[in-house]
Amino acid sequence: MLTAATSTSSRILVVRLGAMGDIIHALPAVASLKRSYPGSRLTWVVEPKWAPLLEDNPFIDRLVLLRRRTLAGLVESWRALCAERYDFAVDFQGLIKSALAASAARPGRIFGFHQSQLRERAAALFYSNKTVSRAAHVVDKNLELAAAAGAATLLRTFPLPMGHPEGALPPGDFVLASPLAGWRAKQWPIEHYQALAALLERELGIPLVLDGPPGSGLAHCSSLPG
Repeated sequence: MLTAATSTSSRILVVRLGAMGDIIHALPAVASLKRSYPGSRLTWVVEPKWAPLLEDNPFIDRLVLLRRRTLAGLVESWRALCAERYDFAVDFQGLIKSALAASAARPGRIFGFHQSQLRERAAALFYSNKTVSRAAHVVDKNLELAAAAGAATLLRTFPLPMGHPEGALPPGDFVLASPLAGWRAKQWPIEHYQALAALLERELGIPLVLDGPPGSGLAHCSSLPG
């Protein structure tokens, strides 16, 4: 295991390409790495679609966007990865594509989860250090991986940008839901949101706001009456 005392000017590469929830779950671990290595420079590799989630993050010094849709995009991303030398990388995703991204940067070490805990076990072939997580929640799993990479101070913080509303929002507190997020198997039946709105209004006195993409039949940031 590395320790923060090893170097006060470490260059750290973290890889979590997407998606929204997974990036949010990795935020505390990345913050812990940055805090534990004073004076370090931390770079995060992410797909362009999810980069806005990392805007103004105080624990990130540089973003590298992994553009995989075109050969020119891949070349551009590879050059950005190789523009700096990294003491070590941490792959929080555990897929072959994320392990390849970490490996392409040629860091001194690559930390990742043990192959027994990966969906794509071959990703572990790229890791020099493999961690067996004992935690149940993914946030804690990521913190364990960060600790294996030398994070001595573990932070449970989720620095997210303020964002910009795409429609009118109700004054005061409200609950925001995205019924069409993810694929169909992960979506809660739309009719249940009416019952949820009634429950929130009755128990907490706050409205439910639904967010949906254009053409979905759900207006951006529209309140659902209880």
